[in-house]
Amino acid sequence: MSSSVSLNGSTGPLGWLLSDKGPFHHSQEFVDFTERYQQGFSTKYKIYREFGRWKVNSLALERQENNGYSLPLDPEFLQTIRQLGRRPSLVAITDNIIRKYGTHFLLSATLGGEESLMIFVDKRKLSRTSEVSESNGTAVTLEALHQLAASYFIDRESTLHKLHHIQIASTAIKVTETRTGPLGCSNYDNLDSVSSVLVQSPENKIHLQGLQAILPEYLRARFVQAALSYIGCNEEGQFVCRDNDCWCHCAADYPQCNCPEVHLRAMEASLLQIRESWNVANQDFEESDEFQNFVRKLPTSYALNTSAIQYFWKMEPAVHQRYKQLELNAQQLLSKAQRIVNKLFTLSKRCRSQPKIIMLRERPQSYWLNYILSIMYCSENSHIGSYLEETRSCSCPYEHPPCQGVIPCTVGEGTSCASCSYENRSRCATCNQGYMLSQGVCRNEVPDSTDHYIGFETDLQDLELRYLLQKRDNRISIHGIFVSNDVRLNNWFDPSWRKRMLLTLKSNKYKSNHVHMLLGMSLQICLTKNTTLDPMLSVYINPFGGSHSESWIMPIDQNSYPDWERTKLDLPYDCYNWTLTLGNKWKTFFETVHFYLRSRIKGPSSNGNGTVYYEPLEYLEPGRNLGYMKINSIQVYGYSMHFDPEAIQDLILQLDYPYTQGSQDSALLQLLEIRDRVNRLSPPGAQPLDLFSCLLRHRLKLSTTDVARIQAALQTFSAKQPNSMEYETTKLCS
Repeated sequence: MSSSVSLNGSTGPLGWLLSDKGPFHHSQEFVDFTERYQQGFSTKYKIYREFGRWKVNSLALERQENNGYSLPLDPEFLQTIRQLGRRPSLVAITDNIIRKYGTHFLLSATLGGEESLMIFVDKRKLSRTSEVSESNGTAVTLEALHQLAASYFIDRESTLHKLHHIQIASTAIKVTETRTGPLGCSNYDNLDSVSSVLVQSPENKIHLQGLQAILPEYLRARFVQAALSYIGCNEEGQFVCRDNDCWCHCAADYPQCNCPEVHLRAMEASLLQIRESWNVANQDFEESDEFQNFVRKLPTSYALNTSAIQYFWKMEPAVHQRYKQLELNAQQLLSKAQRIVNKLFTLSKRCRSQPKIIMLRERPQSYWLNYILSIMYCSENSHIGSYLEETRSCSCPYEHPPCQGVIPCTVGEGTSCASCSYENRSRCATCNQGYMLSQGVCRNEVPDSTDHYIGFETDLQDLELRYLLQKRDNRISIHGIFVSNDVRLNNWFDPSWRKRMLLTLKSNKYKSNHVHMLLGMSLQICLTKNTTLDPMLSVYINPFGGSHSESWIMPIDQNSYPDWERTKLDLPYDCYNWTLTLGNKWKTFFETVHFYLRSRIKGPSSNGNGTVYYEPLEYLEPGRNLGYMKINSIQVYGYSMHFDPEAIQDLILQLDYPYTQGSQDSALLQLLEIRDRVNRLSPPGAQPLDLFSCLLRHRLKLSTTDVARIQAALQTFSAKQPNSMEYETTKLCS
């Protein structure tokens, strides 16, 4: 048995000669195979036996080389050579020598005979034609053909009868019997030609020699040129080679001699057949049990994407293996098509019109993954559209009726569903942590309003606040209790030592249902005439009460923080209004404002070009007075906001005793909102201050343990929220 070879199997620099123009191209066996191949028979089975082996050699060249005598050639052949003359035309050589004697003579060969049986098989028709059967009703398979062919030499007549019956009953096979040599013609006297007894096989090769070897020297070059034109150009032109390229210089009667129309049409037909085979292979894969079962077992309770399909694909060995077969088959078809196309363009290079070919492209795995999605979601009303994963929609071949079916919801993280609704698969049934269900869609969970727990905002804009602060308007002034052991308002004092004073609101005693926002402050400071004292103020803010150590210092005139504005007053003494405006940008909570007043002494520098500041104790001589200072007024500005400690207590209780899981999550969300908004009003710094803990400690009177527990619960809950970030604060209250 021998398998078929590709029509383009010959390679190498002389491949074109052997496959298209050479003597083997016209051999009967090659012609038969070519015709069968073009008819769709892709496989050839051959069984044969040979007999009678006689090795023969031509003595013509041997006598010439050994003895130098003139060759014992045919007198008529010698007469023809003499009549050609010294410079014959190519046409004369073709007509007088090549047409009568050929282009080659037999140098050595093997004589004998052969008896063979060839069966050409179209595997596609054989596998799909159910009516192909033997006379006894048994279905014919490749294995059955093998066994039938093997019995040819045992029972020739019966085997041929069965094969001819199968050939007549279907078009799946073609049978050819060949008998050459004495076995087929009874004796050598009846042989019609030498070719009938030549044995051609890999072990018994025929050796040919160009006829120019026995021609006179002056004829050899012209003969070779004539032979090439005869073989390569089919007598329609002159064979020309230049710059590693060969072609035919066409005669006037044959302008298309370089364009082998028959071969080109045959190759185009082969490409159409390959396209049909490619379509059949893909259709067979789509209709296979492995593919259909895989699609049938895919989950339908939620939407799939190509990544999910690929995961299930890898987990299903049956469809994976079946796809490998398709892939191998497609690669073979595409490779064969590529070879034919290359040859097609090579042969048509000098044609008047070039072929137009639409090449097949292998369908990658991604094509099938998307096609499966199209089957699942875009195959309503008996036609399949194309699924667009980016938009989760279908592109249908017709507008009416639509091909799009119900596309389930997407299950995943973030805003994707945790599960789809059983009644309507396109809508969410549950959502992930940190998201809420709204009309079948998951959205970011938003805390309920916290305004009834604590207020934050005022209706006044920055320009309005600045104007009211400049006017010291009573609408934004907050009455505080002035406390100081060092200073009395409107009384002169010696500023040599640091003075401490504070304004406190005592909210826990008088205003337990309010918290207070600081927008600015002002002091009126007077100095005696001609004094060199320069007042300096440090301000500490206690947000919600507690000890002085739980206060933070204002970073005045640092990192774009506001500075004091001094305004000279028209009074008998050297008096100034000191105003610090925070506005909405730097506003903050306050319960108590601590003022620390100290003074510096201005003096000239040693070179007289600047000012040097001294501490009073460094500069002051014993018994010398540098002047006096007094504070006429001190006022803070801001607004008070609603605060409901009992409501916040109830909110905290839900952390330990939730009515439902939803109520606990809602309480945590609201507490997170309050925490973030409170801590956002910290002064500028590397980290915000933990003002929220101060609120819990001093306004809700919670223990340190309870505060730590609440903060830990909020931190854990916050980490589970989408887009969560690590939250760090600076501790302020113990």
